Amino acid sequence: MGLRTVEQYKSSLRDGRVVYFRGKRVEDVTTHPVIGVAVDHAAIDYQIAHLPEHRNLAIYLDPATGQEYSRYFQFPAHAEDLLQRSALIETSTRLGRTLVVLIKEIGTDCLFALHLVAKHMDMKLGTEYLPRMRAIYEHCRNNDLAMAVAQTDVKGDRSRGAAEQDHPDYYVRVVERRSDGIVVRGAKVHTSVTPNANELFVIPTRNLTEADRDYAVAFCVPLNTPGLKQIASPYGAGHDNRFSHPISSRHKMMETLTVFDDVFVPNERVFMNGEWQFAGELARTFVEFHRFTAISYKLPLLDLLAGSALLIAEQNGIDRAGHVREKLIWLISYAETVRMLTKMAAIQCRIEDRIAVPNTAAVNIAKLHFASNYHQALMHVQDLTGGLLVTGPGREDLKNGETGKYIERYLGGARGVPAEERLRTINLISDLTTGEFGGYQAVLAIHAEGSLEAEKLTILREYDQERARSYARSIL
Repeated sequence: MGLRTVEQYKSSLRDGRVVYFRGKRVEDVTTHPVIGVAVDHAAIDYQIAHLPEHRNLAIYLDPATGQEYSRYFQFPAHAEDLLQRSALIETSTRLGRTLVVLIKEIGTDCLFALHLVAKHMDMKLGTEYLPRMRAIYEHCRNNDLAMAVAQTDVKGDRSRGAAEQDHPDYYVRVVERRSDGIVVRGAKVHTSVTPNANELFVIPTRNLTEADRDYAVAFCVPLNTPGLKQIASPYGAGHDNRFSHPISSRHKMMETLTVFDDVFVPNERVFMNGEWQFAGELARTFVEFHRFTAISYKLPLLDLLAGSALLIAEQNGIDRAGHVREKLIWLISYAETVRMLTKMAAIQCRIEDRIAVPNTAAVNIAKLHFASNYHQALMHVQDLTGGLLVTGPGREDLKNGETGKYIERYLGGARGVPAEERLRTINLISDLTTGEFGGYQAVLAIHAEGSLEAEKLTILREYDQERARSYARSIL
């Protein structure tokens, strides 16, 4: 197949999967009033391959097969491939009005990591995981499948390890090993795009010990596998007014608590089964790729924060004030610093088993810079906008003949900007910074793709400390 159409993608989701939303079973995720918005948003990753202006970026020709595939499935061989991948992620997110699409991005991050770690396991332990991984890679690529990744276990008591929990299923574990496969039980949380993906990859969330052997498991299953159940988060649901919510009314990503109620996984879909020594390596290797995806999809968001701040400063007539220019310069510098670090992460990549791995230090510095400054950026944009972010009239008032004339008269902006145009700018900023979509983005900034502390520890680990110490000693 190679490349699917939007309709082929949507049709593939009508497969009997078990999804619950607000306590009710969802019969068809494509027509659901909330999840259907997420499906339409996810379809951007299929639309983009058929748009002439993006076709060269969105697809690649595999010389081994002579077929065209989504570029997301291209194993990056060098820096230019990573730059192209980053550009594709940025472009699809820009089409999604700052919301990442993720149905191919995250799954291929996981496939790249599985390739590297499976080869390490096969070489050191004599396992045969790499052929399985290659087969599932070709299955996903050849059929142009949408993928989700479940990594974060619910954890329970976070001061304890997986096998030390009072409840044995706070981490996903193998409860039965058969000749033809394994049975797994437990739950993963924060699993993005799960209701509208085709395949779900499950990997460990942390380092494990020998006592945690049953929790050292990685596999892939279709989303309609018996025993797999999704409880979808209702957060941010129900905004259909495009005047008040120009982003969240048409773009959404679903998150689920994903339950594995004794799910059978055939051997050919198992990529780790008790090899606890490699659980941490797989978790970290996935993160190396996925944080590069993260800093790539943050770029449209930062551009919109800077762009909307520039726009509202002009419409409020304050763009020439010194303190306003300072805030604008800060926002521009913030956006461009992350952009430059993202490019440097690609340029300074390392090659491992013919796969280009983004520079770990640059990725984590970029992610930490983004996350630790995000709320400051929101404060600057909200400060420049004013209180109408939460007190402005609605579209109905604007269109009402009795009230609309007052709104047009009193809420116009500087330099003759009409009231409606100014209110649209304010509503865009409100959707982006104050509402549920804004809250969603703010939480993603702190928690998605790893915590701030994880990023700090990675930066500390990656820095050549001995080089710096030696330099200091030489001056002493």
